[in-house]
Amino acid sequence: MTLNLPFLRRLLPLALVAVLPACSLAPTYKKPDVGPVPDSYAGQTAEGLWSPAHPADTASRGPWWSVYANPGLDKLENQLDTSNPSLAVALARYDAARALLGEARSDMYPTLGVDAADSRNRQSNNRPLRGSNQPNEYSANTFGFGLGYEIDLWGRVRNEVAAGNANATAAQADLASVKLSLEAQLADLYVALRGYDVQERILKDTLDAYQQGLDLTERRFQGGVASGLDVSRAKTQLSDAQAQVSEVVAQRALTEHAIATLVGESASRFSLSLDNTPMNVPAIPLGVPSQLLERRPDISAAERRVFAANAEIGVARAAFFPRLSLSAMFGFQDTGMGNLLSAGNRYWALGPDLAMTLFDGGLRRSKVQAAQANLDASAGLYRGTVLNAFQQVEDNLTLLQQLGKEAHQEDDAASAARDSQTISTNRYREGAVNYLDVVTAQTAALQAERSAEQVRTRRLQASVDLIRALGGGWDSAQLPTTASTVADSTSQAR
Repeated sequence: MTLNLPFLRRLLPLALVAVLPACSLAPTYKKPDVGPVPDSYAGQTAEGLWSPAHPADTASRGPWWSVYANPGLDKLENQLDTSNPSLAVALARYDAARALLGEARSDMYPTLGVDAADSRNRQSNNRPLRGSNQPNEYSANTFGFGLGYEIDLWGRVRNEVAAGNANATAAQADLASVKLSLEAQLADLYVALRGYDVQERILKDTLDAYQQGLDLTERRFQGGVASGLDVSRAKTQLSDAQAQVSEVVAQRALTEHAIATLVGESASRFSLSLDNTPMNVPAIPLGVPSQLLERRPDISAAERRVFAANAEIGVARAAFFPRLSLSAMFGFQDTGMGNLLSAGNRYWALGPDLAMTLFDGGLRRSKVQAAQANLDASAGLYRGTVLNAFQQVEDNLTLLQQLGKEAHQEDDAASAARDSQTISTNRYREGAVNYLDVVTAQTAALQAERSAEQVRTRRLQASVDLIRALGGGWDSAQLPTTASTVADSTSQAR
């Protein structure tokens, strides 16, 4: 059997094109180790503050704020998704990352260009190697096509695409993280605003009681039963309560202004009606700690950036090896005489181009070292993000647990203070005690009721922060997988 060597030489480049794109100089990717993950959260032993997670609880829950069953909060959260300026900035950054990914993917395809020129030229009388019969002035017309394609021998292009895709995926997770943060911030402010509404109702009810007490004291003073000191104490107490109402109204207004900015409206034209119906603390499914790595968008973003940094090492390493490109040209050229597109005016060129840097003063080695350092930094940021996530969950679990106990204690204190207020007021009417006892009991009752409401507001805010720490309704399954993206990129490259 006789081997056809010319045929084999022509077949060799095609074989290289088919086989070498599978080569990659990037290190084998391994997700950074964050250490042992516990089976349960340390604060998960408390009862009544959250519920055990069921399998369906780990899926995307959509609008997580619906657990509060508050139509006003639902409306504001939906408005935030469409009108918040910070969310628009994050979306623009995600679009920019997608555009950079498109730039990287463009290197996987041939580049086709067209060139056309029509010029009138004069050459120098002393042009080197000028022929004696050449004219001083001549025309030159050119019309042609050029085609270029780099064969990705060492995976440089594919690693750039993989890094670009990972960065775009990280930007998508960043968008989800910003969205979750803004949603939680809005819910936190809304809870605070409704807490101010309840406090305002408590204070206004107290003002009525204080006004009745002042009227009673003045009548007793006019009857010679009470002293002027009692009247002064009653007036002081009433004025102080009125000042507290003004403070609560002012804090509510500031909170309302912050909500307006979040939902993309002018604070001057935005208002929320009073609603002093207390909100209830919901039961929150926790799941297991390992699921936190999948349900936090900031963790997914940090992990994708580690992957991108790993791929960038492959890009830097590929610079040590030759770059092979295929180029082709075809067109027509003449001196302005006759038909430009005639067969005799055509030109063409076809062939490979091999280029390699032999010495660069350590530039390529430094780029590899920088890429490795960037990988180490990204891995450190990932581990830090994971540890912070676990801390945030534990912090809010502990806070919910302790605030739950505090809430029961404050409720008992408020109930006892109300009984003391009733007893002291009745005994004052009977003349058994002076008005100082009434003032003391009423002040204690007001403080206890306000403290109980403040604790309830803090519990609600801690529940919001816990949902945020758990990732809200987000899940990493919403992001495209890197494996499918890399496989698709490799197929396109081949």
